Amino acid sequence: MSDLLLSHWNYFIVVLLMMIGLFNVISSMNLVKKLVGLSIFQTSVFLLYISLGKIESGTAPIIIKSGHDGHGNMDILYSNPLPHVLILTAIVVGVATTALGLALVLRIKASFNSIEEDEILNVKRAINSRSKSS
Repeated sequence: MSDLLLSHWNYFIVVLLMMIGLFNVISSMNLVKKLVGLSIFQTSVFLLYISLGKIESGTAPIIIKSGHDGHGNMDILYSNPLPHVLILTAIVVGVATTALGLALVLRIKASFNSIEEDEILNVKRAINSRSKSS
C-alpha cells in the first residue's frame, strides 16, 4: 500500500496545490490574492494533465527506422505528446487571463480606491443608497 502511495506522490501534490488555491480564492477578500489563488489552482490542473500524460518507460514519439528491411521496431512504447501540447496552450491562456484580471483589479482600484472586496461592496451600497434617496 505504501509503495502505491509513494509511486503516485505527484497526485498528492496536485491535490495539495488545488486545495491551497481554492482556499485562497474562497477565504481572501483581497482581489490580487484571489488571482494568485486562481493561478495556483490552474497550475495544479496543469501538473495533473502532465502527470497523466507521462508513460513509464515511454519515449518521444519519433519513429526510428531500424533493421535491414526499413521497418520500425513495434516493441517501442511511445508517450502521447498531446497533453503536453495542450498544457502549453493552456499556460498561454492562463497568463493572458491573469493579465486581464490584474488589469481589471487596477480599474477597480482606480474606481473604488480599494482592492478589498468588503470595502468595494460598502462603497457600492453607499452609492446605491444615495441614488435611491434622491
